[in-house]
Amino acid sequence: MDGFDQLPNSLILLIFNSVSDVKSLIRCRSVSKRFNSLVPETESLLLKIDRVISSDSDSDSAFLNLLKSFLYLIFPKHTLGQVQNRTHTYPAQILSRFQQIRELHVELPAGDLHLEKGTVVKWRAEFGETLKTCLILGFRLGNSYNVNYEAEFGGGLKTRVMWTISALIAASVRHFLLREVVRDHKDMEELVLTDRDGEGVVVVEKQGLSEWRKARESEREKEEEEEERGRTVVPSVRMRMRHEPSLGATLVVVRAVIDGAHSQSQIGREADVEDDAELALKAFGSGVYGDAVRELLKVRSYLLEMNSF
Repeated sequence: MDGFDQLPNSLILLIFNSVSDVKSLIRCRSVSKRFNSLVPETESLLLKIDRVISSDSDSDSAFLNLLKSFLYLIFPKHTLGQVQNRTHTYPAQILSRFQQIRELHVELPAGDLHLEKGTVVKWRAEFGETLKTCLILGFRLGNSYNVNYEAEFGGGLKTRVMWTISALIAASVRHFLLREVVRDHKDMEELVLTDRDGEGVVVVEKQGLSEWRKARESEREKEEEEEERGRTVVPSVRMRMRHEPSLGATLVVVRAVIDGAHSQSQIGREADVEDDAELALKAFGSGVYGDAVRELLKVRSYLLEMNSF
């Protein structure tokens, strides 16, 4: 017996949780019978998905095809690469080898938005059974400081709404991607889905995971609708938009509207404004993005509303 064999199982599991990478852990199973039995008990995992399966078949989402047809009427065609008909490799089968997942981080190979040159969009969405909040930060490089605010904001409003719709669709597709994982791993307490481009983040925390599981058990009709769309339905939302031409930057804070009641509450709207800073800094609070957010929070905001889609 060597020294490693004398280590307690709890310490080895602590090492496995630090490794976290699913591919590395699966390889560890072939090292020994002991490792083979302990790897499935790892609680903290990182799953890196290496490729995306593209689909141009007739099975593409009818909703996305309809959306594209509509958007071609109001947006330049080169911007519509943002709305894509592609599905990601599903991770449920790989993760079925692990029995006690509590924290899961899934990393996709690339972002979902293909924007015009000189445009950068970052987003962070929090979900339960459906969308709760989504923060979107967009930049258009090369803006002039000597710009009329109203003209510039109005002229680019369609583009910024398109950024928002695209980010919401991307977030809802990612949320839908992990529905089977959430169903199969009932002890999971945190789920994070990112991409290697650093474009977008989907977060589902413990309470949201519990809501999601209960909803899947009780709303079979809604689940069938989402299967057909290939994504989670985006609820009715309120979007508070701030734009600063001198920075070439836009901040959009999206909140779900529950049963329309909160939409009519002036107190609720004022509370939303106060909460914008906390949400935005949580999403983009470090580095240059954090500096841009702090400046954007100082400018006046515009309120837009959108029905469920």
